[in-house]
Amino acid sequence: MATLGNPKNTIEVLQKYNFNFQKKFGQNFLINTGVLEDIIEASEITKDDFVVEIGPGIGTMTQYLCENAREVLAVEIDTNLIPILKDTLKEYDNVEVINQDILKVDINKIAEEKNNGRPIKVVANLPYYITTPIIMGLFESHVPVESITIMVQKEVADRMQTGPGSKDYGALSLAVQYYSNPKIVLNVPPSCFMPQPKVGSAVIKLTCHENPPVEVDDEKMLFKVIRASFNQRRKTLANGLKNYGGIPLSKEQIQESIEELGVELNIRGEKLSLEQFAKLSNIINRKLKEG
Repeated sequence: MATLGNPKNTIEVLQKYNFNFQKKFGQNFLINTGVLEDIIEASEITKDDFVVEIGPGIGTMTQYLCENAREVLAVEIDTNLIPILKDTLKEYDNVEVINQDILKVDINKIAEEKNNGRPIKVVANLPYYITTPIIMGLFESHVPVESITIMVQKEVADRMQTGPGSKDYGALSLAVQYYSNPKIVLNVPPSCFMPQPKVGSAVIKLTCHENPPVEVDDEKMLFKVIRASFNQRRKTLANGLKNYGGIPLSKEQIQESIEELGVELNIRGEKLSLEQFAKLSNIINRKLKEG
């Protein structure tokens, strides 16, 4: 039975192993059973599911995952946590713990071996500094993923879900929405963690699209255009594209592309929707091919 959501049990485990929190790994362990249950419910894990958990910590959420999933692979970077996980997960026979950096793990291979290539589910309590590389790594390597249910800093969750015109809207919003449908399912105050972080957190579920919601001729070009548009946020879209360096069009060709899109020449990137970025990247791609 899952017991680590209880702060008393968490403290006992930490004291038993004389564990010291590592700031470099952004370690904050959940100590709220209600939040843990809500995460399991939001992720819709069933006995048919193979789940990858990123950053299991001492195994708090892992215990809940083991009780609900067919099989769990927990990827933990901190070597000091491996003997603790061996202890806290000893009652479960459907979990494997590997001591690796998730950014270096071949999840495509794991999905093939453990789940016959079928879509897996990912659950994680992610430290702020590595949230974006992990999520984008999963998306860009086209790992077969059905959903990613993650605890992140509240402002990062807001950024993933927001639309054009908002101050939080940017390259991360567009990338996440290109690959998935993001939905914040729960706001989590600092008091639910040990040690308490300085900022609020949120659980966001990214339900992956079978096919992207927009048609693009070249995915790499789409993200080049997006990055260029937000690289110098206060600049106009035209200046952002011109100054970026990775889009070899003349100033005139860039202006023509924006006019063809049907928006004002002095518009900023933050005003464009995903659909407009897709259309603009297709226009630019065509112009590059035309020479």
